Amino acid sequence: MAAPPSPRTPRRPRFGVNYTPSQGWFHHWLDYDPSAVRADLESIAALGLDHVRVFPLWPYFQPNRSLIRPKAVEQLLDMADAAAALGLDVNVDGLQGHLSSFDFLPAWTRTWHRRNLFTDPDVVSGQAEYLKTLAQALSDRPNFIGMTLGNEVNQFSADPHPDPDRATPEQIDAWLTTMLAACEEGAPGRAHLHAEYDATWYQDDMPFTPDHAARHGAMTAVHSWVFNGTAQLHGRASVPSEHHAAYLVELSKAWARDPHRPVWLQEVGAPAPLVPPQHAAEFTEATVRNALDCPDLWGVTWWCSHDVSRTLADFPELEYGLGLLTNDRRPKDTARVLERYAREHADGTRTYAPAPRTTALVVDAGDSLTTPARSVCAPGGAFYEAFFRLTAEGARPTAVLASRATDTEHLAARGITEVVTVEQVA
Repeated sequence: MAAPPSPRTPRRPRFGVNYTPSQGWFHHWLDYDPSAVRADLESIAALGLDHVRVFPLWPYFQPNRSLIRPKAVEQLLDMADAAAALGLDVNVDGLQGHLSSFDFLPAWTRTWHRRNLFTDPDVVSGQAEYLKTLAQALSDRPNFIGMTLGNEVNQFSADPHPDPDRATPEQIDAWLTTMLAACEEGAPGRAHLHAEYDATWYQDDMPFTPDHAARHGAMTAVHSWVFNGTAQLHGRASVPSEHHAAYLVELSKAWARDPHRPVWLQEVGAPAPLVPPQHAAEFTEATVRNALDCPDLWGVTWWCSHDVSRTLADFPELEYGLGLLTNDRRPKDTARVLERYAREHADGTRTYAPAPRTTALVVDAGDSLTTPARSVCAPGGAFYEAFFRLTAEGARPTAVLASRATDTEHLAARGITEVVTVEQVA
């Protein structure tokens, strides 16, 4: 079992997986089977991984604003203890929220009780109590890493969601502050954080901003998916596709107040058909290798552990085959890639000591708090394309805000010795 983790960057990177139950997917909480969960976790631990990210479904755990089901919390603790017995640490996502194209929101926030998830005082107090309750229940477990507020909750706040809960960046800032404080109250000193999908970095009007991502919580989380336009524009084996995860890690550092803030590659996967199954291991190898060339990387957590069963209907096709293991718990070639990295870092065969990225490309996306022109960082955007031109030339770039491009103290703290603009790269 790993020692209780610090929010700071570890001596070696962590390797883990987002746990998708092999039986019943996340609906397994309705018919919780401890033996099935243990068998799943055993198949994960057999790969030499050291942590899992797990997902209570919010409406199953808090079906009424004033009812947090004790039995559901007990089952979550059983899962955490089963993981501990196998040497696995646990991060728990609270507000699910959104998973694999499905929304899971309690009835007390929808239709006849429609209330904004981020601004309604009753909803916010209910969410805070729920997160505090989960954190408090887990607080005495040595293998509890901390809470993630929810999975990509920013998708509820703006287009293209069909029924968004609109909020301003200021309101989101207040919401994040309240939610993280609730987690800290429940489990003081753990690594509590929040995590969004890449619209935070790419979508101009997304109220969850890069500043929020790089300032709130114990570390910054990034979720990397090349179906966002990267693979469509450049192909699966291109520099942008194979370095997309590393790009998000380095992009996030432009907004960080701490020059060595840890960054967690919390979600990354090999989505078919853009990454065909026969090329998934190759893509995994390149993605992990390039991410490990980023300083201050907390860890890599692959999406996901087990395939979604074909007996379950209506998932997007790509969701059925994203597992490192099949639905009957057999490892795929992708699992062997991640296993090799995990074991080699654990036994010292590989060491994590990336050199500083000395070349910084200037991000000019407007005001650094609201970032109104962040689409320059998106696939096809001027900054994005310039970053990958530098990468293809072997420059190992990082990112720096225009407002910090002449801040010698900031540059020195990050080991940056050369600053270039998009225009100079074009």
